[in-house]
Amino acid sequence: MTDSALWRLREVEKEIFARRPEHSIDPSLERITALVRLLGDPQRAYPVVHITGTNGKTSTARMAETLLRARGLRTGLFTSPHLSAIGERICVDGRPLDADRFVAAYAEIKPYLDVVDGSHTVRLSFFEVLTGMAFAVFADAPVDVCVLEVGMGGTWDSTNVADGAVAVVTPISLDHVRYLGGTVAEIAADKAGIIKPGAIAVLALQPPAAAEALLRRVGEVGGVVAREGIEFGVVDRELAVGGQQVTVRGLLGEYHDLYLPLFGAHQAANLACAVAAVEAFARPPSADDLGVQPTALDPDLVRRAVATVTSPGRLEVVRRSPVVIVDAAHNPGGMMASVAALTEAFSFTVLIGILAVSEDKDVAGILDELEPLVGTLVVTANSSPRSMDVAELAELARATFGADRVIPAARLDDAIEIAVALADEADAAGDGEPGAAGVLVTGSVITAGDARVLLAADGSRGPDGQR
Repeated sequence: MTDSALWRLREVEKEIFARRPEHSIDPSLERITALVRLLGDPQRAYPVVHITGTNGKTSTARMAETLLRARGLRTGLFTSPHLSAIGERICVDGRPLDADRFVAAYAEIKPYLDVVDGSHTVRLSFFEVLTGMAFAVFADAPVDVCVLEVGMGGTWDSTNVADGAVAVVTPISLDHVRYLGGTVAEIAADKAGIIKPGAIAVLALQPPAAAEALLRRVGEVGGVVAREGIEFGVVDRELAVGGQQVTVRGLLGEYHDLYLPLFGAHQAANLACAVAAVEAFARPPSADDLGVQPTALDPDLVRRAVATVTSPGRLEVVRRSPVVIVDAAHNPGGMMASVAALTEAFSFTVLIGILAVSEDKDVAGILDELEPLVGTLVVTANSSPRSMDVAELAELARATFGADRVIPAARLDDAIEIAVALADEADAAGDGEPGAAGVLVTGSVITAGDARVLLAADGSRGPDGQR
């Protein structure tokens, strides 16, 4: 990237970040509807696979996009939040927008942003602007299919001006209760808003209250439902080097010997949802009327595609000696899944945790999930203004871990230095086999992204986790 391109990108980022942040919600589709109308409704130029849920959205979206691209389709992928660079949120054919394309995309829609801002009492938000950019970029490409991840919830999320032919709902638990409701049923009812008339709803395993709300919505709009554990699911899985070997039963067939280079039962379940979503998308819309029997996806194609799947910041090994893992878990449900995956896939005798978390999260619940696995917890802050104060986080952590197991550090780079030194000391002390001590950096997507950047700076590993 040239200095000129980087400067232009930074200027555009300043303008976008100056808007209302994505965690500040004003529930309305009026502004984004006005914007996409001015743009010519680009979100209707291609079919959409729409994905919501509490945990697993980004991984499922990346898996579905990889499978669709492997079938020869040109893909658009919109995910959030980003780990390191804002262009990661908008991908065409699996590639994030580079600086020049991102700046050009913003310049193209800027006049329309001004019109919408001037005609509404509340300006377009950061996330609404990026949603409009993504829709326009995908129409301009043009893409054959868009995989669209919601920002928060579903009904009032700005992505919901698009109508998904397939709506995927990953596992739902309590999160963002200030905006989505204080019960799983209320949150599910909000997320169910992405299920549109006639859509195929692919539902991950859900708590009963969430399942009831989702199925009610499917019935109300005349959709078709596909449920994990009934119409599709994981048949078998076992550990493999760097990931796991999985067999998935889809809607149209069974897919054996899939090497998934990600850890955890939750990622195998995400894969099952992604496979079902792609099968649902691939099914001829009037197959029954035409007497055409839908067929399964090409097993070899699925096998090759799954082996290339990545999900940065999700139990990602970013350094060795000692092993440092970054993970974006940011609520108790996500942390429970990550802890289970770590316990299954790694044999650490000593694990040092680093935690930086947003102040609006269920921090006590996150700490409860971490405590059985982590020996010493280094509490710190990430680069977000929403990051919980270190002293406050330390106080909460001591209530769960005990004072002697909690170390506060003002900055994440200091926390990493402390944790790595503790892991090295544990190895040197002979608490286990060499390399048996590890470090987990977690609590937020922002935390994971910050850590990836910091740990790449020493040259030991690049930002993609490769040497």
